Amino acid sequence: MSTISSALLYRYFPDLSAQQIEQFDSLGPLYEEWNAKINVISRKDMENFYLHHVLHSLGIAKVISFQPQTQILDVGTGGGFPGIPLAILFPQAKFHLVDSIGKKIKVVEAVADQLGLTNLTCAQARAESLAPRSVDFVVSRAVTAFPEFYQWTHKLIRPNGTNSLKNGMLYLKGGDLEEELQPFKRKIIVFDLNSYFSEEFFETKKVVYLPA
Repeated sequence: MSTISSALLYRYFPDLSAQQIEQFDSLGPLYEEWNAKINVISRKDMENFYLHHVLHSLGIAKVISFQPQTQILDVGTGGGFPGIPLAILFPQAKFHLVDSIGKKIKVVEAVADQLGLTNLTCAQARAESLAPRSVDFVVSRAVTAFPEFYQWTHKLIRPNGTNSLKNGMLYLKGGDLEEELQPFKRKIIVFDLNSYFSEEFFETKKVVYLPA
């Protein structure tokens, strides 16, 4: 059972609506229930669910506030991260979550349905099979090295856009990224999450942004 409560989120996102608070409060129990049936999060890591999974996902919201109708694709979503927390936070944006593993998408679909998230769709699919130039942003959480992720997804993003950042990729990653980001160094911007969150967990965590 999670030992860190959803209250952690409200310190960093104090302007949530009553509905958003209810949805975030429901996330922990829902994942406890689903994780017992289909293991999408390490059982041990459920103790840190709100820190390692929910707040980490919301790191993207510290670098961009998605405008209404923005189309966001979460590639390799696993159990629904970062897509589900972001869909709660930005109810006017449109999220599509994909993963190649069907049982993970089953969990995402059920959680989204139980939360009443009408701005989220999901599918069992690989990024390579999706329509080119169909989304504004691709988001993901450390599914592979960045050059490979770029190859999978760069053709899916349409140019320009209406947000504070131009359309592109927003990739949650940790550790020393210098080598894997070397081919993109002229265009890429790296946001250190320890600038926004004080917990030790975020010491080496980053959001990597590459415009389309």
